[in-house]
Amino acid sequence: MSPRITKRLTFIMALGCGVSVGNLYYAQPLLNVIARSLHVGYGQAGLLVTLSQIGYALGLVLLVPLGDLIQRRRLVVRTLLLTAISLAAAGLAPSLNALDIAIFVVGASTVIPQILVPFAAELAPAEQRGRVVGAVMSGLLVGVLLARTVAGVLAQLGSWRIAFLAAAGAMIALAALLRRELPEVPVAVKISYRALLRSAGSIALEDSLIRWRSLFGAVGFACFSVLWTSISFLLSGAPYHLGPALIGLFGLLGAAGAMMANVAGRIADAGFTRAATGVLFALLSASFGLLIAGRSDLLPLIGGILLLDLSVQGIHILNQATIYARHPEARGRVTTIYMTSYFAGGAVGSAVASALYGSEGWRGVCLLGAGLGLLGLLSWLLQGLARGPRQRQGTGLRSGGQEAFSPRSRRLTARTRRGTADSELASAADQGEGSRSAPVSGS
Repeated sequence: MSPRITKRLTFIMALGCGVSVGNLYYAQPLLNVIARSLHVGYGQAGLLVTLSQIGYALGLVLLVPLGDLIQRRRLVVRTLLLTAISLAAAGLAPSLNALDIAIFVVGASTVIPQILVPFAAELAPAEQRGRVVGAVMSGLLVGVLLARTVAGVLAQLGSWRIAFLAAAGAMIALAALLRRELPEVPVAVKISYRALLRSAGSIALEDSLIRWRSLFGAVGFACFSVLWTSISFLLSGAPYHLGPALIGLFGLLGAAGAMMANVAGRIADAGFTRAATGVLFALLSASFGLLIAGRSDLLPLIGGILLLDLSVQGIHILNQATIYARHPEARGRVTTIYMTSYFAGGAVGSAVASALYGSEGWRGVCLLGAGLGLLGLLSWLLQGLARGPRQRQGTGLRSGGQEAFSPRSRRLTARTRRGTADSELASAADQGEGSRSAPVSGS
């Protein structure tokens, strides 16, 4: 039986998520500084964000499923050491091409949060899973906020290279801490790596709820990337003319998203996931109306950032609380499906925003973000229609008929279990099947 999560371990996992996730965001407030330092255009520098997200998506596909196959503590420590090496290479990169390669590897190896979050969900009791996931995600979100701020301050004091070199040292320290604190949990699945990856594809094909939630995540993070890829260009030019330190401080406005993580976790545990998702998509689209006005006015810009971060992170936590209630023997692979879609959406958002800012400016990227928010709202409405009257009957807003397992999903889970050689695991999985036959709390 897996050890239960404690408040101390929850805090340490949240800390690990926060410190490691920053690697994906150090470059965002530094794009204009990097462009000048390496004598390249804003569009070329903006692709660093895209490369890190593409690398991250690759890491999600190839590394995160290993959390179902090998001991997670060992996986975390080795991955952190690889991240430290690639961050040091980024800090010492002599050219944009070298920096591109290093940032790509940084993205591919910065998957620690996507190993720790499902690990925390596994250790948490079912009735507290939403709150535990929200607490760990709060650490991740604070890390995202502080990454931009710290990177901007370090660049202002010295050079953009210092941010990456300091991050490399932080990864080594984090590896030592997590090696000491993370519990050893028996491996859940005994199949080949190739079969593991194939089974992830089967889950994606046969579980419609995971597909819908993956789409919601992709749209939400695309909106997030549209804003944060473009905002350093806006703030460094007229009428703001801000330096990298002040641009980095704008990341602190995302504290609304960090606070929303705990609120969304409690909403998920209470069973109002679907209704809350629709409300948050409406707010997400509306946030870009404020951001357009922020082209020359600071107050609506701040208001738009707050509303966008609150909406995106709320949707993200609701998605995770929903998907981690399913396929408990395959949480690493479920994470791969969801987070690959999530960061693929982010990569598309950042790439389109980088190109669009050069031709259409701030108004163009804000219209893009508003359109993506409306796409998310439309997807949410279509999901409700796809459930059909039979699924909706008697479910109300609390459980949402879409959270129940479909017959195809149950057959998939049964096939996965038959591939597991460990009889104790099979027994535990059979008990879990019984608990999943009823509507899942917090889904």
